[in-house]
Amino acid sequence: MKQILIALLSQGVLLAVCHAQNVTGRIVIEGHYDRFTTDELGNTYVLRGDELELYDKHGKSWLRNSGKTFGRIHTIDAFYSLKPMVFSPELGQIAVLDNTLSVQGSVLNLPRNGFPQVRLACMSVQNHFWLFDERDLSVIRVDAHLRSRANSGRLDQQLGVTPGPSSMQEHENWLYMNDPDLGILVFDLFGTYSRTIPILGASHFEVRGKMLYFLAEGKFQVYDMRTFEILPFPIPLEEEGELLNARVEMNRVYLHLPERIVILEFQR
Repeated sequence: MKQILIALLSQGVLLAVCHAQNVTGRIVIEGHYDRFTTDELGNTYVLRGDELELYDKHGKSWLRNSGKTFGRIHTIDAFYSLKPMVFSPELGQIAVLDNTLSVQGSVLNLPRNGFPQVRLACMSVQNHFWLFDERDLSVIRVDAHLRSRANSGRLDQQLGVTPGPSSMQEHENWLYMNDPDLGILVFDLFGTYSRTIPILGASHFEVRGKMLYFLAEGKFQVYDMRTFEILPFPIPLEEEGELLNARVEMNRVYLHLPERIVILEFQR
């Protein structure tokens, strides 16, 4: 029996390596989706075109909303469960949604507030946001009114090379920013560069506890930030195929395949 690494987190600890028969539940969300993310309550957020849908932990469609006037959504960040942030880089707009997927408050326009070339955005604690400014090559932490609270300064001067990040997320008061050519850059809440995790070529990543999950060249892997070890995260044979993205939440693994999202639940 092929073994499956279940890199599931309980207070940041890798639980076990278990056999395939330890899968206790399987949920399938059928459809072609452009992007997806999850939250710690087990909800799944999927994007198809300009339509955002929310599925509950049982895989039941719960809510749906269209963002036709918002612009192309590049990022869905469910840092706060049931309060996802969406970001459109073309229009430079950020919106925080409520539990009905409606805009909470006003849409934030970055160019009008002095940030004309923001390439990436994600949520931060205290209802703040992180921005990657492509013009200044810096990461900036701003409050809910887009007032700057922290700034890394020019990263090309600190790193000796021009970064080209593709995604970022905050976890436990650290910002992780993925540059497929350089690795995953880590910053504290003051925007101070701390270190680079040597993972190259990652198309997607997620940090949970002391584990960093990432997809590179179609392979799902996990990096232990304590031991610096990288392990494969094998997929059950019946779920194998082109893997577009994958995520882990507690005792669940979420697999984004071309025609469906599969949720596998394991024993704790």
